[in-house]
Amino acid sequence: KQFRTEVQTVGVFRHTNLVRLLGFCVRGDIRLLVYEYMPNGSLESHLFSEKSNLLNWDLRYQIALGTAKGLAYLHEECENCIIHCDIKPENILLDAEFRAKIADFGMAKLLGREFNAALTTMRGTMGYLAPEWISGQPITKKADVYSFGIVLLEIISGTRTTKRMKFGSHRYFPLYAAVQVNEGNAPTLLDGRLEGNACIEELEVACRVACWCIQDMEDDRPSMGQV
Repeated sequence: KQFRTEVQTVGVFRHTNLVRLLGFCVRGDIRLLVYEYMPNGSLESHLFSEKSNLLNWDLRYQIALGTAKGLAYLHEECENCIIHCDIKPENILLDAEFRAKIADFGMAKLLGREFNAALTTMRGTMGYLAPEWISGQPITKKADVYSFGIVLLEIISGTRTTKRMKFGSHRYFPLYAAVQVNEGNAPTLLDGRLEGNACIEELEVACRVACWCIQDMEDDRPSMGQV
């Protein structure tokens, strides 16, 4: 089912921020998907691996914007609204110019334009799941918006937000980030390895957008077009 979903979704769209499916093969029990090659691997390998070159702020901002454009296309420009359902750094690939390409559509949900929600028994990745999904309610494209907000915080901070760590009086990084943004301390969220080298205006906007995306109530989150 996941294989068929991936072929049906990825096979029909063309967008600079979505990975391109070149072909597929079904032979007996063998299922193969052939994608364009992404020489710079996944965003995850650059954000959290000490072996990779450090992504500067300009590249991070470009990657965040590209991911947002890809999701906006899926949600608002395709013939059917497509909910990706598993947005995380591992599923954002980088081409030779570090352009973001959303990948792995095995869990994607296709919604006709007359529907705005879908029930799914499949689960995405803990830490990136919107609250309504965890509680078993039907999901909408706002579930992807929530996941994008978490990923955006990780792009900004270079920190796995899903790790339970001590951030001031908070043990959950997104809550700590929301407090810092609310108090006007967005620069404290920047990846320390960048040594403050970032456009402060872009950084503050990115932090505010991330917090806007991860609100508990889905109606309070923006659309990807607004993002």
